Amino acid sequence: MTDARLRHGRGSLAFGFFAQGVTFALLVTRIPAIQDRYGISDGLLPVFLAAVPILAGVGSVATEKLVARVRPGVVLRWSQPVVLLALLAVGAGAEMWQLALALGAFGLAVGALDASMNMLGVSLQQAYGRSIMLGFHATYSLGGIVGASLAWAGAHWDLALVVSYLPAVAVLLPAALVGSRWYVDAERRERRERREGREEGPRAPAVAFSVLLPLCLVMTFAYIGDSTVSNWSAKYLQDVLGSSEELATVPYNAYMVTTLLGRAVGDLGVRRFGAVAVVRCGTVLAAGGFAVVAVAPGAWVGLGGFTLLGLGLCVIVPQTFAAAGRAFPGAASDVAVARVNVFNYVGFVIGSPLVGALGDAWSYRGAMLVPMVLVLVTLVYARSFATESDRYGGVHERPRIVDVGRSGNEV
Repeated sequence: MTDARLRHGRGSLAFGFFAQGVTFALLVTRIPAIQDRYGISDGLLPVFLAAVPILAGVGSVATEKLVARVRPGVVLRWSQPVVLLALLAVGAGAEMWQLALALGAFGLAVGALDASMNMLGVSLQQAYGRSIMLGFHATYSLGGIVGASLAWAGAHWDLALVVSYLPAVAVLLPAALVGSRWYVDAERRERRERREGREEGPRAPAVAFSVLLPLCLVMTFAYIGDSTVSNWSAKYLQDVLGSSEELATVPYNAYMVTTLLGRAVGDLGVRRFGAVAVVRCGTVLAAGGFAVVAVAPGAWVGLGGFTLLGLGLCVIVPQTFAAAGRAFPGAASDVAVARVNVFNYVGFVIGSPLVGALGDAWSYRGAMLVPMVLVLVTLVYARSFATESDRYGGVHERPRIVDVGRSGNEV
């Protein structure tokens, strides 16, 4: 495999992460407008919100089975347009059943997209022989910032949802289809030959859930923390810390910016200090962020806590996917990534209602300590991220089989 092919594959996959970041942000940041458009009651809204990650989990499980027959790049090539078109359908519909169908398609397709996208990222990292996963997730964070900004513009100028969504879909859809020509699937020739019976090859090891369990728990706890920020930061700042409505919109944006910054430089940290050290550092920062939020005397200190959270949580999820891929070589890597990806949605489904229930029954300050404790559990499982292959620089340098790109965080 040539260096140029790997560079093209890396760039096209990075754009796929970016497009998904834009798409997801456009959906979640316009939930109040979606609720108003379709006349969804406050009691029914959580059902719609929970259905998307549940169906995404189903899509991820289906992808695990599908990649035994087709390459992850093929799954990604066709699931991303479905996600974009489903977003457009959310904005264009008028009846409740139309919204249900659009969100159902969005959920199933986004599960397949997330799983296949991270499968390709893990296989490319293995081909590079050095950490690049955080760079992919950095482009996702950048897409989230762009999507949230577009959503703000749509709300500011009171644009109809379909008008707000259409320009993004019109740009991202053809660009994603063109970019998909350069996706790189590791071992695709070997898989085809084995499927056609021309080559036996070594049997891929079975993916033992007992081995993946620590990573599944880490993924769940990380997304409980992430969903706490995305769903409760604005309410917490305004209702608990007494901020203005305008200031209450800032924490999530600050969180996304620090997530982007942390991921942009995170690969360099993994190469220099190793994945275990980076994950431990991120865990401590994230727990510290929740602690600051819980005891904050005012809105600006609370904002600082949410900002610190972004720097901490941002490294955990990409490294969890990478560790799952390393634990099982060859085709089993895809299966491991798909299974860990399911717990992304488990954490998302649990996180928001958990904090809300604790806040109502106890206090929102106390509720912030629960994701703090759960994130700290990552320290117990930090050795699951151990690897020598991703550590570069200084005493960690080793010969690289394939090493392309001009810098560690270049995408």
